[in-house]
Amino acid sequence: MIEVKGPNVFKGYWRMPEKTKAEFRDDGFFITGDLGKVDAKGYFHIVGRGKDLVISGGFNVYPKEIESEIDALDGVVESAVIGVPHPDFGEGVTAVVVAKPGATIDEASVLKALEGRLAKFKMPKRVLLEPELPRNTMGKVQKNVLRDKYKDLYAA
Repeated sequence: MIEVKGPNVFKGYWRMPEKTKAEFRDDGFFITGDLGKVDAKGYFHIVGRGKDLVISGGFNVYPKEIESEIDALDGVVESAVIGVPHPDFGEGVTAVVVAKPGATIDEASVLKALEGRLAKFKMPKRVLLEPELPRNTMGKVQKNVLRDKYKDLYAA
């Protein structure tokens, strides 16, 4: 989890003391919600959002990695990878894909294209096609809306 502190970091949320208390440590560090790693050269890389992390079969799956692979496929406009309740894995890795108009993309073709490019535990259990991804007023994909929409996808 990435945390930051310094004179350039805001002091808290305006008129929201509860949220400020929840997202700032007592020592002044702001908890960004981003997950990161440091490479061998000491560079930081953001690998995703903490709340978007999928835990499937006990493995941590970072949606951004899978989305990058899917987004690179011919005929794909964009994708969002989410975790939804799964009876065997805790969460099932699920990809929601927006295809380019006229593209011949389906679940099987996406899964086939990902074979060998991702570890087996990172492979989506399902690939769902949507005409567009839900967004908030800032244009950010609302993964919570997708998780809610597909929460019963793997229900027995």
